[in-house]
Amino acid sequence: MLKCRTVWKKLAPLARSSSTVCRQNVRRAGLNNGRIPACVPAAHMSTGPAGGGRETQLYILLVGAACVGGGLYAYRTVTGDQKRYQQRIDEIAARQNKRAAGELATLVQSEAPAVEATETEAVAEPAPEAAPSPEPEAAPSSEEPSPLAPDAEVAASTETTETPPADEPVLEASPEEAAEPPAAPVVEEADEPVLEASPEEAAEQPAAPVVEEEPSPAPEPSPAELTEPPAPVAESEPTAAAESPAAEPTEPQPEVVAESGDSSPAILKVPSHAPYLLIGGGTASFAAARSIRARDPGAKVLIVTDEPDPPYMRPPLSKELWFSDDPSVTETLRFKQWNGKERSIYFQPPSFYISAEELDSAENGGVAVLSGKKVVHMDVRGNKVKLDDDTEISYDKCLIATGGVPRNLQVIERAGEEVMKRTTLFRKIEDFKSLDKVSRNIKSITIVGGGFLGSELACALGRRSTESGLEVIQMFPEKGNMGKVLPEYLSNWTTEKVKREGVKIISEALVKAVVCKDDKLEIQLKDGRLVKTDHIVAAVGLEPNVDLAKSAGLEVDSDFGGFRVNAELQARSNIWVAGDAACFYDIRLGRRRVEHHDHAVVSGRLAGENMTGASKPYWHQSMFWSDLGPDVGYEAIGIVDSSLPTVGVFAKATAKDTPKAATEQSGTGIRSESETEDTATSPVASSSPAPAMVQHQDEYGKGVIFYLRDKVVVGIILWNVFNRMPIARKIIKDGEEHADLNEVAKLFNIHDD
Repeated sequence: MLKCRTVWKKLAPLARSSSTVCRQNVRRAGLNNGRIPACVPAAHMSTGPAGGGRETQLYILLVGAACVGGGLYAYRTVTGDQKRYQQRIDEIAARQNKRAAGELATLVQSEAPAVEATETEAVAEPAPEAAPSPEPEAAPSSEEPSPLAPDAEVAASTETTETPPADEPVLEASPEEAAEPPAAPVVEEADEPVLEASPEEAAEQPAAPVVEEEPSPAPEPSPAELTEPPAPVAESEPTAAAESPAAEPTEPQPEVVAESGDSSPAILKVPSHAPYLLIGGGTASFAAARSIRARDPGAKVLIVTDEPDPPYMRPPLSKELWFSDDPSVTETLRFKQWNGKERSIYFQPPSFYISAEELDSAENGGVAVLSGKKVVHMDVRGNKVKLDDDTEISYDKCLIATGGVPRNLQVIERAGEEVMKRTTLFRKIEDFKSLDKVSRNIKSITIVGGGFLGSELACALGRRSTESGLEVIQMFPEKGNMGKVLPEYLSNWTTEKVKREGVKIISEALVKAVVCKDDKLEIQLKDGRLVKTDHIVAAVGLEPNVDLAKSAGLEVDSDFGGFRVNAELQARSNIWVAGDAACFYDIRLGRRRVEHHDHAVVSGRLAGENMTGASKPYWHQSMFWSDLGPDVGYEAIGIVDSSLPTVGVFAKATAKDTPKAATEQSGTGIRSESETEDTATSPVASSSPAPAMVQHQDEYGKGVIFYLRDKVVVGIILWNVFNRMPIARKIIKDGEEHADLNEVAKLFNIHDD
């Protein structure tokens, strides 16, 4: 059709010019006839003016020739296309037959001596009344053939072109199949264990079976099974042979020789392309994968993580897992929440994911996890990454959720290898397992750091010290626990709470040096104090993992660390960042970087939506929570910095004002999973009279602490007040100046009980 169009473009100008000339000649002839009619001979009236008839005839011939030529060309083109299409279809069909014939020829050629040895056995037919041998897995003798397995009988009833190799038993039809057309035995899969007897044994004991124990005989197939197509049995490749266990032996036998068509170990096939590539296997990646699949049900998502485990939640590593009564908790990684309900640390069981090898061929898509692999280089222009084994994976959309790595003290890093061996940087499952094992085999352990992680581990290990006699020491440079977050009076109260858990507190401690002496670690403080211990846990913060920034050309924030992203969490075209590694701009609080579970969930979810085209800005005020055991806990939002002015409003606590009670009410210990879906409307303040603001009293049962900047609330801590976070989020979002924060505290209904 394209050629017809080209020919017409060439002929059209000529036809138009001829038509124009003809019209001009006719007009000219009419004018001449009107002026001098007497000068035209009567004999020439039928021919018209001289020269006009010839051009008209030429025009008619030209147009007719063009139409005929165009029609002929269109006919030849259509018929030629049909022939070429049919030839292509025949070629594709013949290619599959040639491949199958080539594989069969290669197999027959390689097994030619064995085929000759088994042809004599295939000729013999069993008597109809003869019972089948009860040893279907053993090598058949010349007098006693073996019965067929169900899958083998199905294949033998239809396949007639394949020849059995010599190292496999010859499968013969049962008496019921004798009336059907004869079928050649089918070739079993190469990876199936094959049982054979040597020629010498077959000659000396023709009727004795080789196997000592008798496995159960193969069941007879039903008529419905006989009608099933045998293609998966007869044409399966060696790599998929393990999926069909029909011909596998029930028990390994010492006399039986098991041969395999492929003795080399299976190599994990990494997909060369992933439409959605998620770097990192933490909470943010899992939240993004779920969000992508929710908006695009057929999406193919590949998570690449350097950890050996699928995505899991990190908060229980320093909380509930330490309070478990199960001695095998380090293996099962299942724990009881404060409400007594048991759950696993993993977000989803292994059956939720598909293997990385199946990702390309998955019709409905899925989420695959490539464990134990690390992305070491990013080619942003080429949309591909390189793994630590030099494997390259291309992508359409990519999420960087690499999280962070725990910081360490420089004095410990410079102390030498022996000190580093006795130091734990707590972050992953392996760290939990290692610290649990160490704490059961030593007499003293020291936690350096007074923040969230250090205080939680101190309470957890302190509870264990009462049972095992373990000495637990916590040291930090502040005056009290969580001194950088809580106001001083509340930090001092928390410190006393941690001491009651059996922890020895060393405040205002700056580590000067650490040495290993007499099988002990000696921690020298700058004020001259000396602490001896068996093991150190460094809980001094998190460093965002920005190793890919250089190769990817991504900007790293100089103040807060992490990848700088826009309001949609996008760092560059087709690249998003979520979780601990994202430095985002908060429209209320300015540029920030948050290292908490709730932020990982919400930012990962939003990044996944934007990867599918949502283009939503990140306006969420993430929260975090910390539990000092089942009795004391708090939730916080915004900027909570003890250097800011604070106002606290407290009330008397009841039995319902504990983390355990909050967990029983919400049904989950991961409280952000339920509260992030809530939206606070205009709350109704409590009508109960509120006491005056409390600043310095001995007991702080429950309350609300407001953090102010320029007389505006920028952060809120709910102390033993739970399930009120949407209200706190709305207060920060409004950004209003409040004259009486005591009235604002009524919105949380802390005085109703």
